[in-house]
Amino acid sequence: MCNIKSWEREAHAIPGGAMGTWSSAATLDAPPERVLKVLTEPRSCARWSPVGFDLDGLPDSRLATGTRARVGGRLIGRRVDFDLEILRADQRRLELRARGPVRIEARYDAHPDGDSTLLRAAVSVAPGPGIAGHIAARAADALLAAGMLDQAMRRITDELAPLPS
Repeated sequence: MCNIKSWEREAHAIPGGAMGTWSSAATLDAPPERVLKVLTEPRSCARWSPVGFDLDGLPDSRLATGTRARVGGRLIGRRVDFDLEILRADQRRLELRARGPVRIEARYDAHPDGDSTLLRAAVSVAPGPGIAGHIAARAADALLAAGMLDQAMRRITDELAPLPS
């Protein structure tokens, strides 16, 4: 079974519309390669992602550096669409940027820790264009402040758990 061995959380919300960054870390009972597989398989991403999204614009195979897609989901009860770009996807990191009504940058770093992995996640949010962008950014910040990134880390742990026999 895959468990979170330890946990830490940090938030840096910047007032005045600048980008706020939220981070979380956990030590997981799985090797980094397995953690990154969960982070880069689109169907798995849909299960652990802090915000649900449609898979229409994503490949069925693993996300790779340079992957671009149009994805959609719901934020504050409204349909939102994002242009997604995978900036880096390799054996130790997933880094992405999503642009839509709000700009999101996320980075997941997997560091070997004996037989485990220290997974560090950081998500930055900034307003997109117009008043709707500012409202969406505030909503995203509120969700992150309420523990949305921590929930995503728990879901990643669930994805790593072996299937019952």
